[in-house]
Amino acid sequence: MADSAPASTNQPANGPLLDPDFMARLEQLEIVSRKIHASRQKGERKSRRRGESSEFADYRNYVIGDDLRHIDWNIYARLDRLFLKLFQEEEDLNVSILIDVSKSMDAGEPEKSRYAKRMAAAMAYIGLCNMDRVNLCAYSDAIVAFNSNLRGRRMMPQVVRFLENLPIDGRSNFANAAKQFAMRQRQKGVVLILSDFMDKTGYENGLRYLLGREMDIYAIQILSPQEVEPNLAGDLKLVDTEDGDIAEITVSKPLLDKYKANLQAFCEAIRSHCAQRGVGYYYAITRQPFENLILQYLRQRGLVR
Repeated sequence: MADSAPASTNQPANGPLLDPDFMARLEQLEIVSRKIHASRQKGERKSRRRGESSEFADYRNYVIGDDLRHIDWNIYARLDRLFLKLFQEEEDLNVSILIDVSKSMDAGEPEKSRYAKRMAAAMAYIGLCNMDRVNLCAYSDAIVAFNSNLRGRRMMPQVVRFLENLPIDGRSNFANAAKQFAMRQRQKGVVLILSDFMDKTGYENGLRYLLGREMDIYAIQILSPQEVEPNLAGDLKLVDTEDGDIAEITVSKPLLDKYKANLQAFCEAIRSHCAQRGVGYYYAITRQPFENLILQYLRQRGLVR
């Protein structure tokens, strides 16, 4: 199977999206952007670039054309040399979370949709604690709910209400939703996609729309244990939860082996497609402890630190 985190059976199925003890641990983390972009107005996050904010960073030699206002005249008086003061620029980091709420996410035990909502809540809270600008976008065949420009931890109750009230229904069309999102969200930043990617329209075009905006993209594929290791036997009628397509099959060991091989190939194809385009890819099974996914696995993979 493609890159995946350790599995366990200790994941709670119900309860709040985030408990207070876990939230306290999340406050120590920050979301990492491999492509730090400045927004048009200054923000709270320190940039590695040099700007004109009030926090001093370093000196460099003056060259003709530099702004004379930034010369350190005290040093000039002592050394008779011109040095330019550099300041650490502050910038906003936009963190957008795209969560798949199509009908296929309603499956599994633990439920994929609940797992995705918990993960969205955790990543949103990390962003809010770091004064990032957080955008939440729910989609099925199109964007069905959008909550943007959230900033500061006081917005967390609004995040929880938004996620808890999301209905899980409809067909998935990631390409259409990603196109709508790319047209709506013009600012560059980190984009986190939470989905099972069980989408008959594919994932390639959707990622292309986001890559066209030069966004720093992370795709997290969420599957249930029942999808990875189905416990089925005999003659069955399978019904597609999204479009109602019916297939009658006789489950045998060779058929199950073929299914597992196809699923592994599908996940590997997504991983390879993402790797070739600089998209971070993570594979999660809903039985793995949710806290470990955030605090250990994603930390090790560089999405948070």
